[in-house]
Amino acid sequence: MLNRLTTAQSTGAMRRCRRPAMVTLAAMAGLLALTADAAARQARPAPATAAVAPRDAGEPIMAIVSIKTQRVTFYDADGWILRAPVSTGITGRETPAGVFAVIEKDQDHHSSLYDDAWMPNMQRLTWNGIALHGGPLPGYAASHGCVRMPYEFAENLFDKTRIGMRVIIAPNDAAPVAFSHQALLVPNADAVAAAPARAERLVDEAAEAAETAAEAKQAAATAARESASLTASIRKLEYLKTRADAELAFADKALAAAKTDQAKARAEDLKQKAGPKAAELGTQLDTAKADAKSKLDAAAAAKDAAKAAAARKSDTAKAASEAQLALEPVSVYISRATQKLYVRRNTHKPWPDGGEVFDATIEVPVTIRDPDQPIGTHVFTAVARNEAGLRWTAVTIDSADDAKDALDRITIPQDVLDRIAPTAVPRSSIIISDEPLSSETNYRTEFVAVLNNQPQGGFVTRRPTADVAVASGNFWDDGLGSLFQPNRNAQPGTTRLRSGPTYYPVQRGWW
Repeated sequence: MLNRLTTAQSTGAMRRCRRPAMVTLAAMAGLLALTADAAARQARPAPATAAVAPRDAGEPIMAIVSIKTQRVTFYDADGWILRAPVSTGITGRETPAGVFAVIEKDQDHHSSLYDDAWMPNMQRLTWNGIALHGGPLPGYAASHGCVRMPYEFAENLFDKTRIGMRVIIAPNDAAPVAFSHQALLVPNADAVAAAPARAERLVDEAAEAAETAAEAKQAAATAARESASLTASIRKLEYLKTRADAELAFADKALAAAKTDQAKARAEDLKQKAGPKAAELGTQLDTAKADAKSKLDAAAAAKDAAKAAAARKSDTAKAASEAQLALEPVSVYISRATQKLYVRRNTHKPWPDGGEVFDATIEVPVTIRDPDQPIGTHVFTAVARNEAGLRWTAVTIDSADDAKDALDRITIPQDVLDRIAPTAVPRSSIIISDEPLSSETNYRTEFVAVLNNQPQGGFVTRRPTADVAVASGNFWDDGLGSLFQPNRNAQPGTTRLRSGPTYYPVQRGWW
């Protein structure tokens, strides 16, 4: 009985002791929850809303994504026009900071990497799976590397952009500022005015040359067949003539060896038959050889004419393609890492697997003063025409030198300037960077360059592809007979002047 009483008293005492402890624990839990909630609110600012500039907007020229503030801003020639919150990549799958361009658009895209995830109004930046698209925005970085935008914003934006629009992903806030410098492209007004008519004329000439080349090729083939037929006939006649001559020689020997009148008569009869036959075959052979010579001469002339027509076709097609490219904005990339200058223009030729083909025929060494010193990453964009030629802006996303000093250190080869500057148009750009071109840069991209001093988890986790040409090569099928031939030797792996992850080639068709 005592034991039971003692046990009951002890149990009651324990219960009385637990109540304050439970209250204390509950209070501590509540305090921790409040603290965590406050910390979360501090770490995750109130969701921003989309905004539209209070003016008539022009066509978007550039988009800048700020990873720090989780915001995208679109700019036309006169400033910002659209702003919206975004959600970029989570830790380990970060959205890469760098310089990109829109290379494909798909209103109803579904991912083949992430369980058929819906990515509406997708605007692709790389073929390994980085894109702008509509998606859920929790108010913080939450994607697998893409840049999610509000669904309605992405939908309204989709028809306003074009392939080749510059997209800059900056680790911090960045914005274009008005900029001028003597090294920037200065177009020639007369060349710009004459460019459309010149392109039209050269396209017509190229089409005519292609038609002439086709006719010459057909004529050469016909002449070759005819000469081949005559050659076969001559070989047959030569064989028959040889046999006839042998029969005649045999008849002569038989006649000389004949001992009897009967043998002589047989030999005479054989000779009378073989002689005219050999003579007739000789005449036919001489005639055939004379005809064959004229046919062979005609075939050789037709072959030479076909070669000349093919060469003219190639030259006029090249001139036409260059004239058409002169009407397009030109993008120049200058890499301190590779000491090279690259030029790209959109040909607007669709590629069967998606996207459009970019011309990359210009890749040359470039002189950079103090090449061992960082230069930063700067994007200079021609936004509109003005009295001086073009009005430019500058965006810096990785500072070392400022934009002016960076341009001061570059010497662009004069022959390159002569090819691209006279007809430079708005939306043209010059990019200067410490970075090499990413291996994502290929015949279906403009330039892809990522900052090695920033994480790119969402970029490097994409699966590699075994064989995709990168950096340069003449990839434009001009529709007038040129053959697509990727440059497999363009920009091999380059030694980077900054540490960073290894980038893998593009995986075609899996995302």
